[in-house]
Amino acid sequence: MSRGLVSTPLRPGTTARRSLALGVTAVVAWALILGVVVGFGWLITHPWGHAVDSFDDPVSRWFAGERTPTLNTTAEVGTFFGETVVGMAVAAAAAIGFSLWQRALRPAVFLALVTAGVGGVYFVATLADPRQRPPVRILDTGLVPDHSFPSGHVGTATAVYGAIAVLCWAYARSSRSWAWVLLVLPLLVLLARLYQGAHHLTDVLTSVLYATVWVIVLARLLLTGGARLSSGR
Repeated sequence: MSRGLVSTPLRPGTTARRSLALGVTAVVAWALILGVVVGFGWLITHPWGHAVDSFDDPVSRWFAGERTPTLNTTAEVGTFFGETVVGMAVAAAAAIGFSLWQRALRPAVFLALVTAGVGGVYFVATLADPRQRPPVRILDTGLVPDHSFPSGHVGTATAVYGAIAVLCWAYARSSRSWAWVLLVLPLLVLLARLYQGAHHLTDVLTSVLYATVWVIVLARLLLTGGARLSSGR
């Protein structure tokens, strides 16, 4: 097995300072992402509300008008992949698998921070920016009526499956040709939530964007330069 990047051993004091710097950078980045999401949520629920709804509502009605029994079942499958419990289970399994394979905690820390950060943004944003769900019949029953923004399902799917694709890219070059197939799952979840009337288009797109940015930030901090990149696997 050939090795690409191998981190240079650091003295304990240097390692501690570097870890602290990475931690502070991650917290600041997360706070900035949260601020942008909450700020955008306020805009689309207050000054921009009418204009955004005039764009979002026709999209929701179009999806509702295309419903069929077969598509209803397909949407349920898509929603399943974005469920919090499913996402956390997949993330935990991937964290254990990659960490055991690499004999390092870095993949587990990466996935833990990805899921915690995305979940935190969703929790704060839904409380800070209440938004009613689309004016169509919602197929996913039992949803909180004013928790439309942002989409937790889409955020979870984007973060978890995107992070796993990044880990495959970083640690297994032979998987690069197919690892990005994982990104089909967030797209399926996004379409499913629109189809079921659970979220507006701007809700799901916001989740894709903030989750993607968070994964990229953590990948740059934790996997670039410090992670051992393998080839031939």
